[in-house]
Amino acid sequence: MREFLDPTDRRLAKLLSSDGQDSVNQLADKLQLSPPTVRTRLRSLIEKNILKIVGLLNLSERPELIAAVVGINANAQGHMDDLIQKIAELPFVTSVSLVTGRFDLIVEVLVAGDVQDLYRFTSELLPRVAGSGVVSRSETFVVIKSHNKWINLPRGCWEPGVMGATDEVAVPLTR
Repeated sequence: MREFLDPTDRRLAKLLSSDGQDSVNQLADKLQLSPPTVRTRLRSLIEKNILKIVGLLNLSERPELIAAVVGINANAQGHMDDLIQKIAELPFVTSVSLVTGRFDLIVEVLVAGDVQDLYRFTSELLPRVAGSGVVSRSETFVVIKSHNKWINLPRGCWEPGVMGATDEVAVPLTR
């Protein structure tokens, strides 16, 4: 059974979700704890795979990135966890969720500037990893505009040699 975070770990996670650049000493000051205590708690959260400190991109500021949500109906017959794991390991996948509603799975996908990669994902990679007849239906929703959508780059984005990704990608830095 998963354990709940105590109030101190929740406060630590909240501080880091606001600004992941704070040092252990800064976090200790804000939490009114000793730096070794904060360091131990931070290490424990990371080791338990509860917390991950990463750089995120603001999707609305990156016009070369195309985000999509793919709803999937799957006939995995007792092997849904295996299917979820296989899909999560595909290039361009940022997350896979088992959901209630008209779809069984929701897959978030991010490609860099080429809708062909999205097409290859839905028409080649997904059916290949799922196996024949496992995906009975899928529907892809391309994100036209988003607000407050911070994303991590999945494998395949801005990465040479993955489904047509190029070695050099122009990344405009203007706002």
